[in-house]
Amino acid sequence: MFSSLFSMRGGSYSVAIFFLTTLGLLISALPVAVVTLMSFSAAETAAFPPAEFSFRWYEALWSQLSADESSSAHSLGDALFTSLLVAAIVMLISTFVCVPLAYALVRGGGRVRAGMELLFTLPLVFPLVILGIAFLLIAESLALDLGIWRLVIPHVALVLPFVLRNCMSAMNGIDIEIEEAAISLGASWMRAFLDVVVPLMKPGILAGLIFALIISFNEFTITFFMYTIDVSTLPIWMYSRTVSSLDPAVLSLSVGIILVDVIMILIIDKIIAGRASLF
Repeated sequence: MFSSLFSMRGGSYSVAIFFLTTLGLLISALPVAVVTLMSFSAAETAAFPPAEFSFRWYEALWSQLSADESSSAHSLGDALFTSLLVAAIVMLISTFVCVPLAYALVRGGGRVRAGMELLFTLPLVFPLVILGIAFLLIAESLALDLGIWRLVIPHVALVLPFVLRNCMSAMNGIDIEIEEAAISLGASWMRAFLDVVVPLMKPGILAGLIFALIISFNEFTITFFMYTIDVSTLPIWMYSRTVSSLDPAVLSLSVGIILVDVIMILIIDKIIAGRASLF
């Protein structure tokens, strides 16, 4: 009797888990499906569901990207270039900061490690609106023309926890005996770090780089407080095309960004699973 009751409960649990999983996938995929479907609409406005389908908004997007005014402020080309430049700088800075920091925290341990981990977790806890206001107040109080660094500095603060976590995860898997063996063979501490430790951290470093690129490139909330007339990013450009009325070309651009993000996430998955390397 108990075995049959257990089987019934097990079957009910399986059905419930399957239902909840399916529901979660549908909720997660629904916005992507709607945006993708609407990007192929042939209508003048973004009316859902579309009555006809075409590639007209992808053609309109390409026309905006390749137009002569693409080098002027507030244009799609300028916003895309700024987003890529900011993301590249953020990737480099966060990597140079987090690699030695991860080494120091893992090898040091103790209360210092716990305190530093908590400190670098704060950007994940604070609302992005609060962070945006804080960075705006700091930037305005300096009374300096920071240029693109108005965006780089807040983005670095935002991505550091993600890069640091990946670097520390890779560092935790490196036995200190490997480093000690290199030093015992005549290598200096710096040589052992650069030639032994860093190559073993490559999967974590690359995963952190990709996370930094995705987060910085797609960041909107903090950027909304920090952008200026001369320095604007792609998410801000997309927002400007939806304030008064929705430009369907933004949906086409969104599909392209989603595809790139999915590819990068798959790369991260391969790296974390140990099926890929940095170079």
